[in-house]
Amino acid sequence: MLTKSTFTQNRLLTILLFSSLLVTLNGCLPPPTGSKPPSRSVQFVSEHLTLGNPSQASTVDPDNYLLEKPQFAISYNRSRGIANWVSWHLSPEWRGDAARTKTFRPDPDLPAGYSTIKSSDYEKTGFDRGHLCPSEDRDSNPTDNAATFVLSNVVPQAPKFNRETWKYLEEYARKLLDSGNEVYLVAGATGVGGTGEQGFASSIGNGKITVPAAMWKVLLVLPNGTDDLNRIGVNTQVVAVYIANDQSVSAQKWTSYRLSVNELEKKTGLTFFSNLPPDVQIALKKQTGTGY
Repeated sequence: MLTKSTFTQNRLLTILLFSSLLVTLNGCLPPPTGSKPPSRSVQFVSEHLTLGNPSQASTVDPDNYLLEKPQFAISYNRSRGIANWVSWHLSPEWRGDAARTKTFRPDPDLPAGYSTIKSSDYEKTGFDRGHLCPSEDRDSNPTDNAATFVLSNVVPQAPKFNRETWKYLEEYARKLLDSGNEVYLVAGATGVGGTGEQGFASSIGNGKITVPAAMWKVLLVLPNGTDDLNRIGVNTQVVAVYIANDQSVSAQKWTSYRLSVNELEKKTGLTFFSNLPPDVQIALKKQTGTGY
């Protein structure tokens, strides 16, 4: 026969065990509908920086300022008034028949305090407003096409260079899509001083905009697919060029200006393909762009 004291002790023990069980089960159950899950840090990586960030651009250095747009990524240089480089992914999804916008305008995404580069700064200078990410690489819809006309995506280019040599290289990249490929591209400007229709100049726009000495571009070509980083191997096609910003370069085909990525890195101080395995980087950077 249980005493009153023993009964009370057993009851208390039962309550404690039941409470412990409830706590355990509660930790296993999903959160109630409408409740917020625990917060966690998620790092967004732009499609256009899949292969890496050539200069480790960020939002700290105004001369290596990173702008990540839906259409491309930019490393902008406030001191030069132009981009160091622009990186973008070209695939069939980015192509269409949207009309060319033709409205150059200041980039509204640059921080306050940066000099405002205007379309009029290029007028009567002897240099074209030359795209880095081309208009025709972003013609799937009017919004994407208009995005290429921000002046952070534009540099002073010698007209013959822009309208012939650079244009033919841009067309080559788009033709790769016709044979079932997609392309990762990065293009930029380096040095000071180019020769346009009115001769040599080191800057335009009352000194706000540096005229680059040379332009460069890197293309990595893949068959259409998914999981791109894991499909890139030592035999993936790479094309790299380095071309003077000069009227005279149109006398030769763009293919005559090809070089290895290793050589281009030495000329620019940049690092390409940093998101790829070391052995793949080494192999791709040795290519000289033959076979096209």
